[in-house]
Amino acid sequence: MSNFIHSVENNQRKYAIIVAGGSGSRMKSEIPKQFLPLNGKPILLHTVEKFLQVADIQLIVVLPKNDIYYWYEITQSNQTIQAFSNNFTIVVGGASRFQSVKNGLNQIKTDGLVAVHDGVRPLVNLEIIQKSFQVASEKGTAVTSVWVKDSVREVGLDGKSIAIDRTKLKLIQTPQTFNINLMKNAFEVDEQSFFTDCASVLEFAGKTITLIEGDYENIKITTPEDMIVAEALLRKNQG
Repeated sequence: MSNFIHSVENNQRKYAIIVAGGSGSRMKSEIPKQFLPLNGKPILLHTVEKFLQVADIQLIVVLPKNDIYYWYEITQSNQTIQAFSNNFTIVVGGASRFQSVKNGLNQIKTDGLVAVHDGVRPLVNLEIIQKSFQVASEKGTAVTSVWVKDSVREVGLDGKSIAIDRTKLKLIQTPQTFNINLMKNAFEVDEQSFFTDCASVLEFAGKTITLIEGDYENIKITTPEDMIVAEALLRKNQG
C-alpha cells in the first residue's frame, strides 16, 4: 500500500469529487462508459486509485442512481478500494453536471480544498493532482489545461468560418481544484446554460481562474477510439 501515501505540500483538508455520470451512448455500449474495462479494470477504478495516492484525501463519487449498484459490484473484490472504504462517500448525481457537482459539494462540511475530476479521465498523473491542490491553496483556484495544437476556426451562424489564433487558446481538462468556501459560494446561483465546467461557475461568480499545465495524455474517454488510445498509453506508462 506504500504507493498510496503521497502527500501534498499544505495541511488543508483535501477532497475530490469524481463525477461519473456518463452513459455508454457514444461508446455504443449498454454499460455506462465509466465502468467499461480498461486493461482489465473499470475506467472509474483507474481514476479513483490515482486520487487515493494523495494522503488523507476524502473522495466523493457522484453516480446516477441506477448505476450505484455497479460501483458496489466492481469494488467488492478491489483490495485498494476496500482498504480505503472509509475515504469514500457515494452520492446520487443530478440532471446536469452543475447539479451533480453541487450534490457532491453538499457532502463537504469543512473548510479546505476540493478537486473536481471526470471519472473517465483515468490517465491523470499524481503530479498534476498535487500541483492543483498546491496552487489552489495559494490562489483559490487551479484549473488544468493544455495548449491547443491544431489550427482552429470559428464558425458563424451563416456557416462562414474565420481563423483563430491558437497561441491564445487552451483546452480545459480536470482536475479543477478550488478553495471549498469559494466554490460553495459560487454554486449558490441558478444554473446557467454556459456552465460547462466548474471554472465557468467560479468565473461567473467573479473569481479569477488560475490555469495550471496539464498533460496531453490526460484524455477524456468518450468514444471507442479514445479507448484504444487510453489502453496504449496505460500500457506505456506501466512499462
